[in-house]
Formats: sequence, C-alpha cells, structure tokens
Amino acid sequence: MGKFSKAGGREMPELNTSSLPDLVFAFLFFIMMVTTMREVTLKVVFRAPQATELQKLEKKSLVTFIYVGEPTPEFRKTMGTVTRVQLNDQFAEIDEIQDYIAQEKSSMNEEDQPFMTVSIKADKETKMGVITDIKQALREAYALKINYSANAGAAR
Repeated sequence: MGKFSKAGGREMPELNTSSLPDLVFAFLFFIMMVTTMREVTLKVVFRAPQATELQKLEKKSLVTFIYVGEPTPEFRKTMGTVTRVQLNDQFAEIDEIQDYIAQEKSSMNEEDQPFMTVSIKADKETKMGVITDIKQALREAYALKINYSANAGAAR
C-alpha cells in the first residue's frame, strides 16, 4: 500500500483583497444615497390642514420652521394638552420666537437674510389666537415672509 504524506508543504494562497476598497466605497455611496436625515424630532402633534391653492417652496435652506400643536403622548404628562410651540427640538413660549428668529438669521449668509421665510406648521385644530400671537411675534422680529404648511385637498 502507498502512503500519502503531507511533506510537500503546500501553503494556503493569500486572499486577493484588491477589489475590497471598491466594494466598501460602493456600499458607503449606497448608504449615503438612501439615508435621509431628520432635522427636527417632533414633540407636538401636527396634522396639516387641507388647502387647494398650494405652492412649493423654492429654497428650503432659507426656511425656518415653527411647529404648533398639542404635545405628543410622551410629553402630555409634563406639558399637559394645551397647544404648545416647538422651535427646533424644544418647547418654547411665544415671547422666545424673536430670539429664535434672530439666531436663525445670524446663522445665514448676510445676502440671504432678506429672503428668509418662516413656515408655520400648525395643527388643524390650533386656535387662531395662538397663530395671531405667533404672527405678531414674527412681525416684531421683522420676519415678514410667512408660509403656512398644508396638504393638498380636493377643490370644492
């Protein structure tokens, strides 16, 4: 009988990793394309009213948002069910809107500041008194371009 010996000293060939960087960059590019970044975590309930005459905003980088509505269920224990204003990621009072607008304007380029638009995203059940108070605070902050967010509704 013959003997099989492993004296030949065969080695395992090295793995070719020359295409690995291409795969990593392709995967990274895919992730970057399909991922969306949320700017603000909503702390208020926002159900947009319906409207028929809508226009899309041109430059979203010049838009500052103010959210108005009831606090979400996780904040109702501490904040109650009264209509609240949210600026960025925190609750605020109406008298804080002027400082918020001044801060947003200062973060913009000087030539873009006159084109800043404030978009009010108010719940459809919000009382007009709250909206009027917000508009008055925006007027005092010289933020005169105001937009109301709404969903497309059926024409009557």
